[in-house]
Order: sequence, then structure tokens, then C-alpha cells
Amino acid sequence: MKITRWTALMVCFLGFSIQAMSQASSSNYLQEIKQELVKEWPKNRTINLVFHGHSVPAGYFKTPLVNTLGAYPYQVLKSIKEQYPLAVINVINTSIGGENAEKGADRFEQDVLSHRPDLICIDYVLNDRGIGLERARKAWEKMIQMAQSKGVKVILLSASPDQRIDILDTHSVLDQHGQQVQELAKIHQVGFVDSYDLFRRQVKASTPISDLMSQVNHPNEKGHALISTELMKYFN
Repeated sequence: MKITRWTALMVCFLGFSIQAMSQASSSNYLQEIKQELVKEWPKNRTINLVFHGHSVPAGYFKTPLVNTLGAYPYQVLKSIKEQYPLAVINVINTSIGGENAEKGADRFEQDVLSHRPDLICIDYVLNDRGIGLERARKAWEKMIQMAQSKGVKVILLSASPDQRIDILDTHSVLDQHGQQVQELAKIHQVGFVDSYDLFRRQVKASTPISDLMSQVNHPNEKGHALISTELMKYFN
């Protein structure tokens, strides 16, 4: 009986601890990077922003079309340059179409950390349905920990839509994966952008999901703009 009570107390404590944690605040999480972005030559340096994920950050619109400049990584670059005209910025896209978080984690050190990033944005939820929650969690956690061991800032993203899944269903597999990623953001106190909720709010406001998509599972430029605008809150 004592063991049962102790176990119950530990479960409650751990649950409370996670609830008490919070993901990094968009207002100050990238404070050090923002300070670098305003420095003038010759005191400035190149800032490397790496976008790691699947076909959406890679820029696939209607496959096989790749609209690099319309995808959210380069929309973010454009917005940052408008706000920080003195900054030298590299956007490095290490995303691969069709890839899931396990494969992304396998090449994380060689393909991502090798660029000496200041910030890494990770976007794999859409493709993690095939490997399930447990395997996805391990892969995401591995990438977060590898980045943090090098002192690199991280922002995690939930999925952009797949029109075969009802975006208003808050218990869908995409929601489950997104909630898991948000939990990891809280545990490791990194940034989080709930892309899926951004699209859901648009649908609730009577915007047809098809107006934001270029094909069944890839956003169009307007859809990418929802994500880039939310990411930019970390740079404002």
C-alpha cells in the first residue's frame, strides 16, 4: 500500500512539474541573437539559422515544385532583414522531403550542427505519424539535447495541415504529436510554434483550409506566411 501511494504521489508530482514548466518566451528567448543582429560592421558576425525537417520547410508546394523563396524559412529571412538591415544572416535548409524525425536525428550532427548554427528550427510532426509517438519523442529529444549541448537555441514546430485529417478534431494523430512536441518544449525550455493551431484558427474564422494549401499536405505561400509570422515573434 505504501508503494502504491508513493507511486501515485510521484506521478502527481511529475505531472505537476511538467505543467509548471513553460516553453521559452518568444519575447526574450533569442535575446542574445537579437543583440548580435543589431551590431554594425566590423563588430558584427554571420548569424546561421538552420531549418531542419521534411518537405514543408524544404519548400515543396505542389510536388515536385519547390518554391524556396515562398516557403517559411525564406519568408523569415526576408522579415528579419527588414527589421535588422545591418545583419549578415545565413538561412541554411537541411530539410529533406519525406523524412521523419528519426532520420533527421540520425544526420543531425553531420548535417545540422556542422553549420555551427545560432538557431535550429525543427519541423517533423507531419511525417512522424508513420513512426508513432514513442519513437518520435526519442528522436526529437535526441535532437534537442544535441543542440543544447552545443549551446544552440532551438524552436520546435507542430504540423502544418494534411487535408485528409479534420483540422477541427483536437484528438487527431497530428494533435497528439503536436502536443508531445509542445511538452518537450516545456521540459527542455526551448521555443515552440504551434503551426497546426495557426491554421485551425483560420478555419474557425471561416477561411477554407484549401485557401491555405498548395496540395493536400503542403501549404501555399499564404499558409507558409502564418508560420513565418509566428516565428518572427521570437525576433521582434
